[in-house]
Amino acid sequence: MSAPTSRIAFVGGGNMARSLIGGLVRAGVPGSHIAVAEPNADQRDALVRDFGITAYADSVDAARDADAIVFAVKPQVMKTACASLREAMKARKAVIVSIAAGIRIDQIAAWLGDDLAIVRTMPNTPALIGAGAAALFANSHADAAQRQLAQSILEAAGLAVWIDDEALMDTVTALSGSGPAYFFLLVEALEDAAVAQGLPRDTARALATQTCLGAGRMMREGGEAPTVLRQRVTSPKGTTQAAVESFEASELRSIVAHAVAAATKRGQELSAQMGD
Repeated sequence: MSAPTSRIAFVGGGNMARSLIGGLVRAGVPGSHIAVAEPNADQRDALVRDFGITAYADSVDAARDADAIVFAVKPQVMKTACASLREAMKARKAVIVSIAAGIRIDQIAAWLGDDLAIVRTMPNTPALIGAGAAALFANSHADAAQRQLAQSILEAAGLAVWIDDEALMDTVTALSGSGPAYFFLLVEALEDAAVAQGLPRDTARALATQTCLGAGRMMREGGEAPTVLRQRVTSPKGTTQAAVESFEASELRSIVAHAVAAATKRGQELSAQMGD
């Protein structure tokens, strides 16, 4: 990102916008180059106080000089949020970055303007601590500089990768967008199982949580496939093999596949509910 020149506006000042703004400021983008439109006065004041940005109640004011406009709103209000900026975008050719789950680029273009550069992305909640994961897809109107700007915004809060087919964004949402909840559920289950075996709950939670963190870091930092890491820790006829065989007998892979398919389907339904 070119910090001296790029100006970024956020439509919506909730948790995801806060995490991205915080990441941008930590990356060296001046607060004076970031604006947010947020109807809640308390949230506006908190963002100004914490990051030194400019905040407005109206999205037109926030987006006036922006090179990138990040729509950080819920899917159900995306159409309304776009309508409020449609006239302003006729004179301002900023790249549009949408994090609204299930909302397709063609829908955004219909609501906002057909000839705009639009990037659709799906970050996740670990972005709040700078450990997010996001995938991006851009339409043909986005040039290389606009793609790079969009990528830099997401990379300020974690990993950002491009995909070549927008239809895969619903799968991305099911995988990394919803994925943190799957790991939270697994840690819950591990904690409960250990408590049932006699461990104090605080000890069980601390060990399960740190185990999840350590395993994630080994996969992320070591560069080896999870299959290799699993095999390495699974001694023949040992305790890990007993647990893994129990998982396999319970068809864990099928359970996960069905869960990801259900989340993918729900993303498609959200898009269909919004109409064209």
